[in-house]
Amino acid sequence: MDTNPVSEYFGQIDIYLFDQILKGRFQPGMRILDAGCGTGRNLVFFLRNAYDVFAVDQDAHAVRNVRRLAQTLNSALPEEHFRVAPIENLPFADHYFDAVLSSAVLHFARDTGHFTTMLQEMWRVLKPEGLFFARLASDIGIEDRVRPLGGRRFRLPDGSTRFLVNEPMLLDQASKLGAALIEPIKTTNVQNLRCMTTWCMQRE
Repeated sequence: MDTNPVSEYFGQIDIYLFDQILKGRFQPGMRILDAGCGTGRNLVFFLRNAYDVFAVDQDAHAVRNVRRLAQTLNSALPEEHFRVAPIENLPFADHYFDAVLSSAVLHFARDTGHFTTMLQEMWRVLKPEGLFFARLASDIGIEDRVRPLGGRRFRLPDGSTRFLVNEPMLLDQASKLGAALIEPIKTTNVQNLRCMTTWCMQRE
């Protein structure tokens, strides 16, 4: 059993999302969507601290687990905040959220069109001046170590298959969205086996 009070309070949060919390990007009361929530590991802090939390995932089992987590940490939130839905067709109104989180989701895109559709759909539900936080696989720094499989899909040295972005693609997408980078694009290289990039933008 984990008795670490920091881990208990924040859960198994993505360290780069934790960095954004420490920088004051999030304030209690904000309406937040975790798009592709999985087990809800990035939601523990927000559920504990009076945020208006929503989450979607295509996996019904994952959504049930997140509903149970929410019931434990913030029982005031209704079950319908946590839904089974694809990211490319979010069941929310335009400009509904103060922040949208996308952690380890976009690199499962089938192709560039699917990637763009998911990104544009998350952007659609984000309010003006809202925060978009994404962590996704890239080939930044390991360009000569990945094997092309067609389009932007590659076999990584760790054996996984991912849709990989690069810096020009992220900057081009940000420009098309009319987004402002709130900090430089940052990439973590895991012993040349895979690279994960943090992409933080604000809607203007």
